[in-house]
Amino acid sequence: MANKVKEAWKQGKAVVNGWLAIPNAFSAEMYSQCGWDSVTVDMQHGVQDYLSCVACFQGIAASGSGATPMVRVPWNEPGIIGKVLDAGAYGVICPMVNTPDEAARLVQYSKYPPHGTRSNGPIRAGAYGSSGNYQKTANDEILVIPMIETKQAIENIEAILDVPGIDGIYIGPSDLSFSYGMEPKLDVEDKFILDIYAKLLEACGKRGIMPGLHNGTPEYAKRMIGMGFKLVTIANEVGLMVGAAKSAVKVARG
Repeated sequence: MANKVKEAWKQGKAVVNGWLAIPNAFSAEMYSQCGWDSVTVDMQHGVQDYLSCVACFQGIAASGSGATPMVRVPWNEPGIIGKVLDAGAYGVICPMVNTPDEAARLVQYSKYPPHGTRSNGPIRAGAYGSSGNYQKTANDEILVIPMIETKQAIENIEAILDVPGIDGIYIGPSDLSFSYGMEPKLDVEDKFILDIYAKLLEACGKRGIMPGLHNGTPEYAKRMIGMGFKLVTIANEVGLMVGAAKSAVKVARG
């Protein structure tokens, strides 16, 4: 079960990631055919539960696109992390990781012994490897990605990045701005936040950790790839659909 995101990163490539808020296998299937390297089911702010996450994974697989399925879990909690991995997630993005202890717990929940405490029972994920092979490769192939989105996390960033088992980080721009008393938004132009991005890119670069960012527009995402980000998400499927629909109506009405 080779992880295609990991393979792209080894080749120095940036990964363009899709984001699913809609709890539906059909929309996930159609959306996954659009060229994304990976597609992430958003269980934190999306309208997703565990059953819809599984359905979206089935849609991603049925699309035949080869997009890597990932999940943003609702919180740093072992029950849901184990379940999304058992469902077939190749990566876990976890919100609000603010300390090295929280980062270490995320790693622990995501990995089988001896590197973690994940319980064995990959009910769907096990099908990705022949009998018994999934457990042999899961610890190496599954991506563990804490979200860095608070002032506290920035203050602790060196210690968080030094936690063994972290593959990347994922910046939540809205919450990051919010925690510094600024307006929460995605495509920030404020020098203060952009300087934080530069600091994070440098700290990740020293350690071979891959930096990721949530973006509002494809233009900003492209710019951030140029800045050095290795995982960029563009809005979510709801935002892209609504934007296209508004544009269509506007054209039709002249």
